[in-house]
Amino acid sequence: MSTRRRRNKPDEDAGPSGATKSARSRKATGKQQRAAEKPIEAAPAEARPNPDERQQPAPRVLFSAPIAVRWRDLDAFNHVNNSNFLTYLEEARLQWLKDVPGPWFDAHSMPLLAAAELNYRAPIEWPASILVELTCERLGNSSVTIGHRIVDAADPRRLYCDGRTVLVWADPATGKPVPLPEAIRSAAV
Repeated sequence: MSTRRRRNKPDEDAGPSGATKSARSRKATGKQQRAAEKPIEAAPAEARPNPDERQQPAPRVLFSAPIAVRWRDLDAFNHVNNSNFLTYLEEARLQWLKDVPGPWFDAHSMPLLAAAELNYRAPIEWPASILVELTCERLGNSSVTIGHRIVDAADPRRLYCDGRTVLVWADPATGKPVPLPEAIRSAAV
């Protein structure tokens, strides 16, 4: 292996500071620096048009679960910790599943949470009562996509969170997907 030493030669293009012309051209101008320091403001998510929402009517609410916010749900900022939103969604899904007529699980078919998407829109402060609204966004061969909205119980126009979760029915022994139970398919439409 050959090791060569580079000799530092003065660059013909070096300016008064010793920086080369290419290095000088990479430096931001004062105007560029000020533009980079300004925060970029995006339109709120609810103000941006979603092409999918314009084409489809609002889905039917499958279930609405009232939930009381507990003191222990709060974090150091005196609002509900974001991780508790998943607990609220789980509670609402279980309340809905409990009311589904017919068998929706057995020894060879159990629901698994495969994905969760939460868009936090506003903090929930204590004391509060919320409603978790569940909708069916998609029925697959072995899965269901459940849309959700967490709103204020007293004022449902106050949106705290929205998004979706995906439940996949699988055989617990093999971990492989199985067909969606007919009870779920019927309850979700």
